Amino acid sequence: MAQRYGGKYSPEASESADDEPIRPSHYRGAKVDPVGARSNVLFVPPIVLAATSLNDGAAGLTLGLAGAGVLLLGAWLLRDGLRAQAAFDERRVARRPSIPRKIFAAGLAGVGIAIAAFKAEPGVIAPALYGLSAMVLHLGAFGIDPLKSKGMEGIDTFQQDRVAKVVDEAEAYLTAMDDAVKRASDRQVEARVERFHQKVSQLIRTVEEDPRDLTAARKYLGVYLMGARDAAVKFADIYSRTQDRGAKSDFMMLLTDLEESFGQKNEKLLLDNNADLTVEIEVLRDRLQREGVRLS
Repeated sequence: MAQRYGGKYSPEASESADDEPIRPSHYRGAKVDPVGARSNVLFVPPIVLAATSLNDGAAGLTLGLAGAGVLLLGAWLLRDGLRAQAAFDERRVARRPSIPRKIFAAGLAGVGIAIAAFKAEPGVIAPALYGLSAMVLHLGAFGIDPLKSKGMEGIDTFQQDRVAKVVDEAEAYLTAMDDAVKRASDRQVEARVERFHQKVSQLIRTVEEDPRDLTAARKYLGVYLMGARDAAVKFADIYSRTQDRGAKSDFMMLLTDLEESFGQKNEKLLLDNNADLTVEIEVLRDRLQREGVRLS
């Protein structure tokens, strides 16, 4: 069904606050998928290997499909490994990936190439050399996984695990919000939700860097985000059917209130952290003075 064009310069344009134009700042912090062409191209060799093995008899077909399966699994693990490392590099406090996916992907690439080489040239030495070369080249191209956690010195691992659970729940709510507003097919709303997403991410990073802030922020990352998600789902249901501008205005105002609330909470946590540092410094100064150390 045809739809009437609407926008800033349309005859029925409104000067209301919800017609605020999309600014580049709405997309500040936008991320590029770390999975690029270099990793996607690794899905081509298993397809070629499987296709060229169709006329090689039962033994050749079996070896070809086995090698293709191993190579395909390695390419899939590499994609996950690249995303895990990107998330690790983004955070100042992060635990190393529990599964070294990139290293496993390199090993699987070596095994897959060795199987393909054995199919063409039966033996031990040649397939082993081809497989070892493929594994070394894979590691050289994509590197290895982070093997050590960063920023975890002096942090209670039990408390960090509690933070991780809350953060995972908060990110699930944000993802559900993003998926819901896409059904409304409104770029202004999508940009507004993206900006709110960035504000919540700042609070999440603050809590991750100091798990002691979890108690103060738990309500924001749990109850408030759950309510925001439910509101986004209801708005998308209404707006996708009726294009109700009143519902859109109310939802945009809700996002504004939530964004201000999350921003104020993040600033308060940062100020509290600075106050804790000041107390630690004063305590250390007092101890040094009692030990007879003169401070300028």
